[in-house]
Amino acid sequence: MSHDPLLQPYQLKHLTLRNRILTTSHEPAYPEDGMPKDLYRAYHVERAKAGVALTMTAGSASVSRDSPPVFNNVLAYKDEVVGWLKDLTDECHEHGAAVMIQLTHLGRRTRWDKADWLPVVSPSHRREAAHRAFPKKLEDWDIERIIKDYIDAAERMKAAGMDGLELQAYGHLMDQFWSPLTNELDGPYGGSLDNRLRFTFDILRGIRQRCGEDFILGVRYTGDEDLPGGFGAREGLDISQRLKNSGLVDFLNVVKGHIDTDAGLTDLIPIQGMRNSPHLDFAGEIRAATGMATFHAAKIPDVATARHAIASGKVDMVGMTRAHMTDPHIVRKLIEKREEQIRPCVGANYCLDRIYQGGAAYCIHNAATGRETSMPHDIPVATVKRKVVIIGTGPAGLEAARVAGERGHDVTVFEVADKPGGQVRLTAVSERRREMISIIDWRMAQCERLGVKFRFNTWANTENVMAEGPDVVIVATGGLPHTEVLTEGNELVVSSWDILSGDVKPGRNVLIFDDAGDHAALQAAEVIARSGATLEIVTPDRAFAPEVMAMNLVPYMRSLQDLNVVFTVTYRVDSVHRQDGKLLAVFGSDYGEVNKQRIVDQVVINHGTLPLDDLYFELRTHSKNGGAVEHLDLIAGHPQHLETNPAGRFQLFRIGDAVAARNTHAAIYDALRLVKDL
Repeated sequence: MSHDPLLQPYQLKHLTLRNRILTTSHEPAYPEDGMPKDLYRAYHVERAKAGVALTMTAGSASVSRDSPPVFNNVLAYKDEVVGWLKDLTDECHEHGAAVMIQLTHLGRRTRWDKADWLPVVSPSHRREAAHRAFPKKLEDWDIERIIKDYIDAAERMKAAGMDGLELQAYGHLMDQFWSPLTNELDGPYGGSLDNRLRFTFDILRGIRQRCGEDFILGVRYTGDEDLPGGFGAREGLDISQRLKNSGLVDFLNVVKGHIDTDAGLTDLIPIQGMRNSPHLDFAGEIRAATGMATFHAAKIPDVATARHAIASGKVDMVGMTRAHMTDPHIVRKLIEKREEQIRPCVGANYCLDRIYQGGAAYCIHNAATGRETSMPHDIPVATVKRKVVIIGTGPAGLEAARVAGERGHDVTVFEVADKPGGQVRLTAVSERRREMISIIDWRMAQCERLGVKFRFNTWANTENVMAEGPDVVIVATGGLPHTEVLTEGNELVVSSWDILSGDVKPGRNVLIFDDAGDHAALQAAEVIARSGATLEIVTPDRAFAPEVMAMNLVPYMRSLQDLNVVFTVTYRVDSVHRQDGKLLAVFGSDYGEVNKQRIVDQVVINHGTLPLDDLYFELRTHSKNGGAVEHLDLIAGHPQHLETNPAGRFQLFRIGDAVAARNTHAAIYDALRLVKDL
């Protein structure tokens, strides 16, 4: 028997949970036509196989047609969902995991121009900033209809064999009833706290009557909106007590804050650069006051923090949701005493930010997550051992080395610098993104465990690469900043990398021309603005930093607004000229002729990278495949067998930014899907 607090069983009513770790409800946007089909099932089963106690599906499944999904949610109002969820539930149960689901009506947190084009509804006409729809104020027949929709959806979940469900009450319709900020109804569903909670208790009573006492019910809710005009911690505690006293609820899943703005959402679900477990003490206060079974999740990215949450008695079950997107095998590694091999969540929030921009959730440095039907989490050993040479130790090169090592190949890696990391090492210089270095550190640790050989401070060339006698050569040399984008004056500018690395000191009056829209521009902007300089960021896009995405943008904006940085959209810098010891920047626009100029003493260009690919092209003539990749085989997960040069000595590939400027996830995915089949 383990004495690890995280590995102790927990009795929730009649249900025995095998340990204290769950993945809380989240919608990775993997459904097909609103149904949790093969990929959705494989995603949850992977975590169930690896030992998680409870996988909470859907974040959130929609109970009504006038709650149209804005990021590919499960449609709980359709009868056909039962069969798909039963397949998922049965398979997770076979592996010993409990399965629940989260149900919701989004209320004003959606748009009227989605799905069936029905009006958005809420207890007031007050618009939510995030989705910008002006809601219809609920009528009595709307309320009656939606209560029935919740109860019908719950019955479908029980028919699917699920162990229970939770109702979502933060930012969605249920919490919109609770909050005086968003509930402008008259009685019986508006006014007093009793009236504002009536909608919730009508639903809970209806579900309990329909589904019985052996179906576990919980509520995931905010205990403090932390918002002017909303309810605070005192009223949140009152709500918590009423949920307990109702006798209808088996567990409380507590959060703190609000999600109606990007800033509020980011405070509730913090990202990298923000402190770990910021609301854990608050959840502990709710548990102490109510004595209820209490769940909690909010930036609990590592085992040490999760262990503290349980050992301290603050919560009964701890959610490690984004951490399980990074490594679905956390519990298995704990049981097998391989805690040091857990792939760390770096809080980059690529997963959630992609969802809120209409994409599927992918982990920034585990490319198998969300691709469980095509990409392996456990790399199989190859039947034939090969000599693999890799050039570069950025995320692409190190992932290639790790996967080749797991395959059992003989791997040698060349790196011109004295340390690994590539662009990640540069981005991690920023205090805000220091956690990114774990992407490199974890891979280095795995490579060392697997016997990968590194040659640092070594410039790879054709001679020393071929001297290794390789069967496969993978070029992962990355790129260098692309600053020659002006019609005149390219020699007068510096790159965002120059600023971040400290090679160039910030000027006093600075202009950043950001034509890439990524983190590098905003990181350089922070360095410049914190030096005391006056700073303007110019972009030709209609919004700045579109590649950074919503939740990652929040901490930058708080910092840069406080430092009085000016943002100018829809203009581009066409040219830069010397003038009286200063620089004259001339603006243009994609929208038509303009005549704008700025006089500054420094111009910084952020325009991505150009591939550092000279070695790749030198090696092509010596390779069997000329560097070519058969895309259909790559996509299908088949090995590369293309040979165009019978005299060639090795297969040659390039990956990551050595191909084209993209991002960290793309670089790692390049490596995984190529090397897993070597």
